[in-house]
Amino acid sequence: MVQLSTGDMLRAAVASGSDVGQKAKGIMERGELVPDEIMVGLIEDRIGQPDCAKGFILDGFPRTEAQAKALDHMLTRAGRKLDRVVEMEVDEKALTERIVGRFTCAKCGAGYHDKFKRPKVEGTCDVCGGKEFTRRKDDSAETLKTRLAAYRAQTAPLLPYYKARGVLKKVDGMAPMDAVYGQIISVLEGA
Repeated sequence: MVQLSTGDMLRAAVASGSDVGQKAKGIMERGELVPDEIMVGLIEDRIGQPDCAKGFILDGFPRTEAQAKALDHMLTRAGRKLDRVVEMEVDEKALTERIVGRFTCAKCGAGYHDKFKRPKVEGTCDVCGGKEFTRRKDDSAETLKTRLAAYRAQTAPLLPYYKARGVLKKVDGMAPMDAVYGQIISVLEGA
């Protein structure tokens, strides 16, 4: 299945300079949610592509009940449906540490972390030897605080919405990476 990160889709739209990208840019930098019609339109266009014919994984969407309903409506029109929703349970303090410490090689995009994955040679990318690194503007502690508040107010209420449909599955997001991966594969395989 193809993993569709709405954040990546939005960043690509911003980088392309498209109308959608320009609208989304300021909203994202403030840590606010991009309007539903923009997100659903991006997803609808993307899932219509051939590589999504056998399935797809949405990462970062929906985040509100209104988005979930708009997504359900769009999927119904497209003759598709969500069959599983994964809730990754994590500790907020650990989540903050993970997100705020992220950085990438400006040349090849290889990912690193201040604490968990430093380059083998300080200041040099392990993959391409690049010397410049960047951090996403939305990976700041202040932006994350806004995003967590939005999650608690708007996204957490989705859990009962999807539980009532019998598609919600929980994964321990604090487990080692291999264990989280295994849990997700089990969920996707229907175990």
